[in-house]
Amino acid sequence: MTESDFLSRALAAGLALVLAAWACGPAQAQGRTTRNGDYIAAVVNQELVTAGEVERRIGTARAEASRAGQSLPPERELRQQVMDLLIDERVIITNARESGLRIDEPEIDRAVQNVAAQNQITLPVLRQRLQAEGIEYSRFRAQLRDQLMMERMREREVYRRIQVSDEDVDKLLAERRAAAKGEAEMNIAQILVPVPEGTSPEAEAALRARAQAALQRAQGGEDFAKLVLELSADANREKGGALGMRPLARLPDAFVEAARDVEVGKVAPAVLRTGAGFHVLKVLERRDGSDPRVTQTRARHVLLRPSAQLTAEVAARRLADYKRQIEAGTRSFEDVARQFSEDGSAAAGGDLGWAGPGTMVPEFEEAMNALAINALSPPITSRFGVHLIQVLERREVAIDPKALREQARNVLREQRFEQAYLDWTKEMRSRAYVELREPPP
Repeated sequence: MTESDFLSRALAAGLALVLAAWACGPAQAQGRTTRNGDYIAAVVNQELVTAGEVERRIGTARAEASRAGQSLPPERELRQQVMDLLIDERVIITNARESGLRIDEPEIDRAVQNVAAQNQITLPVLRQRLQAEGIEYSRFRAQLRDQLMMERMREREVYRRIQVSDEDVDKLLAERRAAAKGEAEMNIAQILVPVPEGTSPEAEAALRARAQAALQRAQGGEDFAKLVLELSADANREKGGALGMRPLARLPDAFVEAARDVEVGKVAPAVLRTGAGFHVLKVLERRDGSDPRVTQTRARHVLLRPSAQLTAEVAARRLADYKRQIEAGTRSFEDVARQFSEDGSAAAGGDLGWAGPGTMVPEFEEAMNALAINALSPPITSRFGVHLIQVLERREVAIDPKALREQARNVLREQRFEQAYLDWTKEMRSRAYVELREPPP
């Protein structure tokens, strides 16, 4: 992770201390005053950014950088980056409100439960602590609503801006086909009649005749797997002589040449002689590099979204704890997802259904692809938040041309997301009312 990457995550994570964060959430500019000598550092549309909030964000960034062994920019540059981030947040939330975006009450309920869970307290205790801090519960829920709304706004508006033309899709598919030409695969089964070193010409002729008889029986329609068990000395005889699906580069050149023009399900027309002996070959399966087949994965996840109430680091620790409980059998993945996940899949126990390549964001997909069936990932951070992932099933399926094009379109969208997000944020800020204020004398 680069210094700038770390800074972005550290700053976006917000305050490290939850109760402190609750006390300094965004304030409406109309009629609100600061307290304890704090002052207004900026006015953004109808929102305020206070100097105290800037200082707390800087403190959080420093603490997280120290724990992670990362360096931060010089003081002046760091302060400017924090201020820019807070202004951008205010711009997004005001635009979200004006657009009419809404967050359902059940989503806020799950967010409240997550705040309580992060602090290992019950909901009644959470409400008591809020009251002790002088924070109305309704205001607390409103702050959570704003944070969820801001995330939803980002996802909706940025994807809307990304344009992928048919020509872009055609180009990507052509590049993939060109790259896949050397990736053809084949599964071959064999009957092996070995010829030991030093075998006499007469004995070798008898072995050839044995292999030829096996070929004729296979061509006559006898079950190839039964012939393997009866006649073959191959180590894979219990598997019907199948070598398994392999790239052509990992098959003997003689096998590739002998089976090159053989249809799937057919036997090679002649017995093959190699240094090992005589081979009768059958092509079980063939896949060339352009064959539109993909591996789909069915996974589920628990998503926690970093916010002013929940840093990315705390979210990762909480998900690691959930992982330990699931592995120990004290909780089920479905229950954890239904109770805590801040994603639309929560009601389904976190189940995301079947997904092909390019469907998920790169960080999620990379972690998912590395998992064995039923395995749990460590906490994984993406732009949507921090995930705990479990792979349920995998399957290989043929993909029709329409789906193949849509998959390529999704890949291109993901590649262009970061720049589109930066452009969107810059454009919104250029239209916003932003007034920076000097500290009072």
